[in-house]
Amino acid sequence: MDKKNILKGKHIVLGITAGLAASKCPELARMLEALGAEVRAVMTPNSEKLVTSGQMQAVTHFPVEDNIFDRSTPGSIGHIALGKWADIILIAPATADFLARLASGMGDDLLTCVCLATPSQIAVAPSMHFQMYGAPATQENLLTLKKRNILIWGPEKGRLGSGDIGIGRMLEPGELVKNVENYFNSISELNPFHILITAGPTQEAIDPVRYISNRSSGKMGFALAAAARSKGAKVTLISGPVTLETPVGVKRIDVVTALEMHEAVHKIIETDNDVNVFISCAAVSDFRPEHVSTQKIKKSEGVETSSSSVPSQTSEVIADDIMTLRLVKNPDIVKSVASLTTRRPFVVGFAAETERVEEYARIKLEKKKLDLICANDVSKKELTFGSDENEITMIWNDGIKKIEKCSKSEVASQIIDHILTFSQKTKSKEG
Repeated sequence: MDKKNILKGKHIVLGITAGLAASKCPELARMLEALGAEVRAVMTPNSEKLVTSGQMQAVTHFPVEDNIFDRSTPGSIGHIALGKWADIILIAPATADFLARLASGMGDDLLTCVCLATPSQIAVAPSMHFQMYGAPATQENLLTLKKRNILIWGPEKGRLGSGDIGIGRMLEPGELVKNVENYFNSISELNPFHILITAGPTQEAIDPVRYISNRSSGKMGFALAAAARSKGAKVTLISGPVTLETPVGVKRIDVVTALEMHEAVHKIIETDNDVNVFISCAAVSDFRPEHVSTQKIKKSEGVETSSSSVPSQTSEVIADDIMTLRLVKNPDIVKSVASLTTRRPFVVGFAAETERVEEYARIKLEKKKLDLICANDVSKKELTFGSDENEITMIWNDGIKKIEKCSKSEVASQIIDHILTFSQKTKSKEG
């Protein structure tokens, strides 16, 4: 695809809310149209006090959508159809009120309903007074939206409608157009990619009610899946037991044990010829009980139950308030994929360390023959399992790059961008 014409034929829903910057929307729509995009404006009721529907219709050449209950035009596009039609939804300006309603999942007007109904990418361009932008509620809402992989473009520092100077000014139309172009450029580059990702913990049963596991929440893996999908990749996510929602457009396969995850990973690589990248983000249990008891293990003072006495059920020994389990190694999934001689994808591993992070991560990189490893220091209290933020050091054979502490969605986006660039360089060298 010609990147100079990247917007040609793209469907863009321009959501306009009641910010003073709404007056810039005719120019924004005009610039998008000039680059070949089709633009349809969806306006909130109060935004029409700042820019008229007639102005927007004159620029976009489509009737303005502003009433969820409007049935006056036969065949008019409802919120479901608009959500499907859009290749991207850009809310510009996005007021503090709209951001709050979007973050809370409200659907009380046409624009919020379109956002709820779309499978496509949403981007918001905040515009408000700097005090409103800096308010804890607004910042929490923005963090929530980032976690959902909604793009936040701006705001910037400048003179505001009140005459004050501060952060809250909407990006200029030209900058927003560049961001839209960059978005479509990124997804066109990743479009042929199939990225396979593992996430979450595994659970290794001891008996029907107990298991061995770890504290992984799966958030980092799910953020990677969302980021890869938003950039246009085909994404398959194999997840251990977590309570997270599947990112839009991502194929999800649920497993419980390390053996199930190992089997699922290799089945996909063997049957799908197009797996380009494998990201092993799951916290796979290194060991599992050699035998699993078919019944709940009971406390039994002074009584020993061993694999020799009940070989078909369990290998535990209970005596004097001590329980001993015999464990066996689980397969090393990321190492097994990196060792493939045919259909080997670009392999990315993760290393959660509590000390000498870079040193231990580089040892894993070399020992397991990975292309890239992402290391994080889980000894830091604010970056422990379940946190919404992360800090990653990416390490490869002849390089290193640190991603400073930020939201996991932002970390994921940077990792995916690096994988795209690095894997393409690797292929060109091999070629």
